[in-house]
Amino acid sequence: MTIAPKPSSTEAAWLAAAYDLLTESGVEAVKIMPLAQKLGVARTGFYWHFKDREALLEAMVRQWEAKNTGNLVARTEAFADSIVEAMFNLFDCWLDDELFDARLDLAIRNWARNDTALQARLDLADTARQDAVAAMFLRFGYSGQQARVRAMTVMYTQVGYISMRIEENPKTRLANMPDYVEVFTGVAPSTGDIERFMARHQENDGR
Repeated sequence: MTIAPKPSSTEAAWLAAAYDLLTESGVEAVKIMPLAQKLGVARTGFYWHFKDREALLEAMVRQWEAKNTGNLVARTEAFADSIVEAMFNLFDCWLDDELFDARLDLAIRNWARNDTALQARLDLADTARQDAVAAMFLRFGYSGQQARVRAMTVMYTQVGYISMRIEENPKTRLANMPDYVEVFTGVAPSTGDIERFMARHQENDGR
């Protein structure tokens, strides 16, 4: 008789536990036995969902690609009447962990330092993100050179912010966003632009 795994050992639970270990201690800490202990189940439960540790790591990388790169690209392509509105759309990623997980991005970058195959995928992800931001600028009439340099400025700033592990009061960060928009686009947001952006993030915060 085959016994089904406990609810605590679902695929999502194993991935969540692996995420915790990866972001807290690095990829070397992501091993089957510690994960089983964290979930309070037998290690055999792991094999209901993953062939081996490599399959789990691959699932984590795919999750990162879909969430961080996929959502970022989607935000650059969201409807906008102006480059200011488009940039505010992108900034949703920096304020909403459901759209972009900065802790996971940092963990992937640290992992890739010692994994050439992952570094290649990270390079592709960074290129896709940068190309998407550049295309956003091109859509609003910036020259190819301006679009490329502005996209690099946006992405290098965010990667630096993540890598430096900046700890910033959420209200302060939100308040700084209109100035970031002007720096990145060369266009000052209108009062209406700012109010709409602030309103949706205040609503998300439950205020």
